[in-house]
Amino acid sequence: MKKQVLYIHGGDSFGKYEDFLQDLQIKSIRDPFGLDRKSIWVENFRENLGAFEVLTPTMPNKQNAKYEEWKIWLERHFEFLHDGVILVGWSLGGMFLAKYLSENKFPFKIKAVFLLAAPSGEFTDESGNNCASFQFPMRNLVNLTKQCEKIFIWHSQDDFVVPYLEFFAYEKFAPEAEFVSFTDKNHFLVPELPELFDSIKGL
Repeated sequence: MKKQVLYIHGGDSFGKYEDFLQDLQIKSIRDPFGLDRKSIWVENFRENLGAFEVLTPTMPNKQNAKYEEWKIWLERHFEFLHDGVILVGWSLGGMFLAKYLSENKFPFKIKAVFLLAAPSGEFTDESGNNCASFQFPMRNLVNLTKQCEKIFIWHSQDDFVVPYLEFFAYEKFAPEAEFVSFTDKNHFLVPELPELFDSIKGL
């Protein structure tokens, strides 16, 4: 049986619909013709983990995500998982995994969970992009730590999306985790992330 990795991508989540509409009005439109597209490490997930079975579900409505929708969609994928799965969540995907595992018993043994640039459960943002339905009491992380053999929480000091301070919120409530701080990975929007693939292979 192949080793498994389940990867949950990021997204935006607004507390008020009006804030989402406002964001659509003002956010930058990036490269609409696709002429300056830069690849990032996520696109080479399978290639870098050739011996692994990699699942990368597209979560619902990532422009204005709702936790309950993501919860349903994650659970729909349980039929494809088995014991020993490794969970990787990036940005909102990391916050989602933290909340889900803090509130639910996962039906399979979890080898490890990686949370990359994840907002904390009590994240706030003046723009309204505050991950409202994904918020949870950080004290509930004790339930996550009981379900995972290993927990890795990574953040970069130059993250321009999720403030580096969020890293310390996890450190306070999940001291059993292995915390890795970078100085030059920004929001992990980088072409290569060999540290992640090496860590997964080394488990």
